[in-house]
Amino acid sequence: LLSMGTDRRWRAKLVALLPDTPGLKLVDLATGTGDVLLAAARERAKALHVAVGTDLSGGMLSVGLEKIRAAGFSGSCFLTRGDALHLPFPDCWADAVTMAFGIRNTVDPPAVLREMARILRPGGRALILEFSLPEHPLIRGGYLFYFRHMLPLLGGWIAGDTGAYRYLNRTVESFPQGETFISLMAAAGFTRMRHIRLTFGIASLYIGEKTEEQTA
Repeated sequence: LLSMGTDRRWRAKLVALLPDTPGLKLVDLATGTGDVLLAAARERAKALHVAVGTDLSGGMLSVGLEKIRAAGFSGSCFLTRGDALHLPFPDCWADAVTMAFGIRNTVDPPAVLREMARILRPGGRALILEFSLPEHPLIRGGYLFYFRHMLPLLGGWIAGDTGAYRYLNRTVESFPQGETFISLMAAAGFTRMRHIRLTFGIASLYIGEKTEEQTA
């Protein structure tokens, strides 16, 4: 309801910015049902060697596993249950780490960023997609009215869960955005950070790299 279906385009943008490393090793955090993995397998098939998605929800991983099997990517895409604060990967293992709409829901986002940096090889790339707020005052005002008042009502009517959408607007409004989030990435050891505002700023894509000299 919040993205109105544009989240697929946002994920496509994320996948397009994956590094062109031959034999690419990708880790996707808070993978849910594996949408980022599947997009990467379809769009970056020539470069992708292995893609591993982690999530705390066994139920979502089960659905994702069926989607991966149905799409024919069981040989390159794998799912495992895991905590973004304690990732089951060795230091400097991945060429890219992604996270779509998950870091806002973690109990310690800076620690998650440090874990992402730990498992990335030097020169590897982190790509983080998250909801944000428009900067333009008129767009922001209209969006906040929809976000705070209309979206919970629609969520209650369509999904039967008003509370989840009230949680959504509270967490999006309070989560660090833009340059504030970039500063968290810098503190975790990333460099060459930038962010791209998507669809008038209702989502943001953050990009950072692990320096060649950096160790975990």
